Amino acid sequence: MSDDLTCDIATIHPARPDRFADGSVHAVMARLRREAPVHYTSESPFGAYWSIASYKDIVEIEALPNRYSSEMARGGISLIDEDFLGKPDTVDSNPQEMFIAMDPPRHTEKRRVVTPAFTPSEIARLGDSIRERTAHRLDSLPRGEVFDWTREVAIDLTTDMLAILFDFPWEERHKLPIWSDAITSLDMMQNHPEERQAALVEMGTRFFQLWQERADAPPAPNLLSMMIHSSALGKMEPAEFVGNMALLVVGGNDTTRNTMSGLADALTRWPEQWDRIVADESLILNATSEIIRWQCPVAHMRRTVTEDHDFRGHAFKEGDKVVMWYISGNRDETMFENGELFLPDRENARRHLSFGYGVHRCLGARLAELQITTLISEMARRKMRLEVAGEIVRDAHPFINMIKSAPVRIVAG
Repeated sequence: MSDDLTCDIATIHPARPDRFADGSVHAVMARLRREAPVHYTSESPFGAYWSIASYKDIVEIEALPNRYSSEMARGGISLIDEDFLGKPDTVDSNPQEMFIAMDPPRHTEKRRVVTPAFTPSEIARLGDSIRERTAHRLDSLPRGEVFDWTREVAIDLTTDMLAILFDFPWEERHKLPIWSDAITSLDMMQNHPEERQAALVEMGTRFFQLWQERADAPPAPNLLSMMIHSSALGKMEPAEFVGNMALLVVGGNDTTRNTMSGLADALTRWPEQWDRIVADESLILNATSEIIRWQCPVAHMRRTVTEDHDFRGHAFKEGDKVVMWYISGNRDETMFENGELFLPDRENARRHLSFGYGVHRCLGARLAELQITTLISEMARRKMRLEVAGEIVRDAHPFINMIKSAPVRIVAG
């Protein structure tokens, strides 16, 4: 493979998966920001695509959903589409609709149904439970022994939260991260398609059973019930139902989980910043935004051009794929000075792009922030210091910025 740091800029393939595993993607994105903030890749396993690397350009594109479409029928929100997968299988075909992969006005109507689950009052209602479960999890961790922070903390806490949101059978909640991994895993898509298919069929079947049960019950304050008893989502076709369940499972699991794993990475890289947080609890809220910015759990969002036009001197054609690299915008030097560093007192940390921008901004942003803030707060209360005890392993994945394991040791607290 070519060296993306020294080769002709025109030959760079920014979505090359191995770069996301070894961390070199950040150097590649920095080069794009300097030399080609709007870049065209003519050939790749994902087809041809434009890369948008600068913060201001990402915001401009996000603000124009009619010109840059999210519709699944046009290709959806990820580079991982039919160009990469080949002919879709039974579960991945349809197209599998979900409200994040819709344009206004359809998107607006269907998003509105789920919004009540994430209002400030609903988030506040969950606060005590989140703190109680977080405290219990931290107190149960071994001291002085190596363990995987991703598995023992990040996956555990986000799985429980997802089960509460869905009112999913508690004794079955361990299935949720398995399904989430099956939805997003490039390795399973390429090398274990039958195993992946079986997991997705199991997920769809179980949620259909719950759907039928909740349809016959009175409305209740959980996501499934809200969807079932709404006019916009209550009569979904099977494809849209499975698509929305997949969206909510991944959105509620992978993104928060990977930010929590990224926290362990950042705190072991910069222990002096952790000392500042422990000494000054007023930094905790801002540190939450900063770790979401620095880790950037979703590396990109894709849009599709709906009409020929010029963008920054480049000819965009109808049907072109446009990839907004959040992972680059979040470290754009013109917006975030020393963006490669985790700085809990960064003044503009909340302006990160990890939750998106505009009409598609993440619905669950407040809940994700509360979970991460609570984790940092409870760690600080215990003066819990982490020490790296092995390699932080990241997945070779250009869409979900995934940490597979984070071996650490608690050396204080």
